[in-house]
Amino acid sequence: MKTQGFCFLVCFLFVGSLFGQGNELNLDFNAARINHQQQAMLVLGGWAVTNIGLGAGLRGGHSGSEKYFHDMNIYWNVVNLGIAGLGYFTAMREDSASYSLFTTAAEHYSFQKVLLFNAGLDVGYVLGGLYLTERAKRGGEQSERLKGFGKSVMLQGGFLFAFDLVNFYISSRMDKDLEIILSSTGNGLGLNLIF
Repeated sequence: MKTQGFCFLVCFLFVGSLFGQGNELNLDFNAARINHQQQAMLVLGGWAVTNIGLGAGLRGGHSGSEKYFHDMNIYWNVVNLGIAGLGYFTAMREDSASYSLFTTAAEHYSFQKVLLFNAGLDVGYVLGGLYLTERAKRGGEQSERLKGFGKSVMLQGGFLFAFDLVNFYISSRMDKDLEIILSSTGNGLGLNLIF
């Protein structure tokens, strides 16, 4: 009977160490995931601040479509700056220890879905900007505004498309780490004790 108790204790400690290792890996993964989201928001915020600064500095020296180009860069990036700020501070408030394995996986794959959805929207932005520049060729009193806004929307959409795809790629490279965590925590782990 003492041998069975000892075997049970050894098995319990072994399985417990696997779960403990998985929990530690889960914490590390969440810390990396949250850090990636913070870094992405810093890049987006940097792009926004640069565009706002350049737009404000250059718009006064230009007229016509170039002035409208810089105006739209300012307008667009005020929104980007708000999104980046909100995203960064939301990620800062996240606690990597507060996520179970299920919520870790859900958050990870949800972020990837958002990036792919946004990449689709970005293609729409580029096409919308192309439409505005083509529409400007018809002439009229709004042609300079349409041309400037169209060029800006294409630039901003192109940047956001690259931004979203690069961040999707970085996030998808973390998929294998998540699979390792899930497999080391007892999912699919079987233990048969025969006495």
